[in-house]
Amino acid sequence: MEERYNACLNASITQLDGVGKKTAELLSNINISTVRDAIFHLPKRYEDRSRILPISEFAPGEKACLVGEIVDVQMKHGRKRNLLVTVKDGSGVAFVRLFSFGKHQLSMLVPGRLMHCYGELKIGKYGPEMPQPEYRIVKRHELKEPQHFTPIYGLTQGITHTVMSKVVKKAVAYLDSFDISLPSIVLDSNKEPNLLTAIKMVHNPPVDDGLACWNDGKHPVQLRLIKEELLAYSLSVLRLKVANESCKGTPFPPSSSLRTEFLTSLPFAPTGAQQRVVDEIDADINQEKPMMRLVQGDVGSGKTLVAALSALSVIESGAQVALMAPTEILAEQHAQTFKEWLSPLGISVGWLSGKMKKSQRKNVLNELSDGSMQMIVGTHAIFQDDVTFHHLGMMIIDEQHRFGVHQRLSLREKGKFNDRFPHQLVMTATPIPRTLAMVAYAELSTSIIDELPPGRTPVKTVAVPDHRREDIIDRIGHVCREEKRQVYWVCTLIEESEVLGSQAVSETYRMLQELLPTLRIGMVHGKLDPAEKQKVMSDFSDGSIDVLVATTVIEVGVNVPNASLMIIENPDRLGLSQLHQLRGRVGRGAAASSCVMLYSTPMSEVSRKRIAVMRETNDGFVIAQRDLELRGAGELLGTRQTGLANLTIADMERDAPLIPTINDIATSLWESDPNQASMLIKRWGFNVEQYGNV
Repeated sequence: MEERYNACLNASITQLDGVGKKTAELLSNINISTVRDAIFHLPKRYEDRSRILPISEFAPGEKACLVGEIVDVQMKHGRKRNLLVTVKDGSGVAFVRLFSFGKHQLSMLVPGRLMHCYGELKIGKYGPEMPQPEYRIVKRHELKEPQHFTPIYGLTQGITHTVMSKVVKKAVAYLDSFDISLPSIVLDSNKEPNLLTAIKMVHNPPVDDGLACWNDGKHPVQLRLIKEELLAYSLSVLRLKVANESCKGTPFPPSSSLRTEFLTSLPFAPTGAQQRVVDEIDADINQEKPMMRLVQGDVGSGKTLVAALSALSVIESGAQVALMAPTEILAEQHAQTFKEWLSPLGISVGWLSGKMKKSQRKNVLNELSDGSMQMIVGTHAIFQDDVTFHHLGMMIIDEQHRFGVHQRLSLREKGKFNDRFPHQLVMTATPIPRTLAMVAYAELSTSIIDELPPGRTPVKTVAVPDHRREDIIDRIGHVCREEKRQVYWVCTLIEESEVLGSQAVSETYRMLQELLPTLRIGMVHGKLDPAEKQKVMSDFSDGSIDVLVATTVIEVGVNVPNASLMIIENPDRLGLSQLHQLRGRVGRGAAASSCVMLYSTPMSEVSRKRIAVMRETNDGFVIAQRDLELRGAGELLGTRQTGLANLTIADMERDAPLIPTINDIATSLWESDPNQASMLIKRWGFNVEQYGNV
């Protein structure tokens, strides 16, 4: 039975009727290549297409179905060629405007035929108009109202909802044809539907249960699938943890002489929180099991010092340390900091960059290989194939909340030495609520630096409406000329677009140059050449630029203690955690610092709440919790990454209360029935043998 079950689920998508090579290639873009993939490609949401409304009853802005007889078809030539189809249904006349059509569609759209449309009705030039709806030509006997809501799937270019729905239906039917049922895990009670029943219903939900229930993920069959997916993910992480415990690492006792010498050279002492975290790391790396530890610390909490103190233990024992940062700018800053700190101790600190000359790179690689270089700093390039270590004892990954479980473990594999794995320290300045961290970093032990170093002045945050822009510009002039401080001006966007970003920054840059002609204005955005971007950031860091106009590329950026003022334009376009990260670019010295939220009116209620939170607190963990409440888990950890599994139906914000119980069930199932646990992991697509390339 299990063999037939696996053969069915693992069958190529091309085994389904009507799915040819071209469709299969398109579906592979969204990771659908097997029957299992199609079955578990669950709807993102649902729409009520069960009612056909008379044209006269449509309200502008309302989405619904209309069916009308085609009475006229006209080609219109404006800025963009379009097709205007006039339809009537006995209650009135409406216009369907199509911008995308081909010869086949034109041949079908002829007067006298019935057109079934779903979309949003608007008031257009000629009257009620439905632009680019989903439509089909139907016969009268086909107009029986459906008894199910319409599932809306994630798509890729070339795959329509109609095609995707057919593929999913055929995949479920294919499973049925084998006369087998998917083995179930009963999580609550015997009242829960079996898996196959739940799968069928979630792809074809009856209208009796209400649209809101389905879209909120509260239907019992959805809950049954949510629990199982969370269980599968928890099991996959547990498997990785067990595998890690079976691996061997090199134990390193806490540093004595090097650490003492280093601390003596500093003009400050570690905080109590920093020392506590260092002690936790010391305990980990002094074991044969390779450390996997996350250090969470708010902006400016001193994670770099913790990393340095931990690295000294490894270096004093004769092994090497690699520190990886997400950008060359941040990596270069780390390299400079560690050279200043560790070079006086006789420690060789190197820097590896993609822009290095071949001769420089060769020298660095040679020194790493023979062990004469004890520490290397760079981007992910330090783990490329041509980089070999003499003995890598510890990997430090800074700001890598973009990496998920499998990527972190892939890095560890690259640092393997004599069948022993390096210790791994992951640092993030994105404070994460505990429930979310349980999933995002489930395979890691967690330490929290919950104390800021003395001398840090909290950043004062104010909200200023856009019509007071001139006052802000006057303030910039005063800060730069009288106080001899520097300023950030951050331009945000509605959408992630480097083109739009560069335009917005360029306009602000020109405006400030015109209004503040005596100041040195710099500009940085994603469209700049990396070398040019590096030059601008370096100039700002060394004080050659007074005002830096930038997109959010500076969110993870250089440390400029002289910067004391930040302007964030249109802050409502960003989440709280991102705003907090940006704000953390100022207030890094002892001088009083300010962050100005320059907003446009009117603001939504959510935007007002968001800005209010920023004004009320500088505590990153409080902010992260509020961000989770206001925006959700995916946005909390950023759009470039999540660090979370690619979950199909579960939602980390909505389903957070389930996680502790699910984790307990996972532990019990792992111990009692490992075969069942393995089957669940495979079923939900978490069976990643190789952790992927970074």
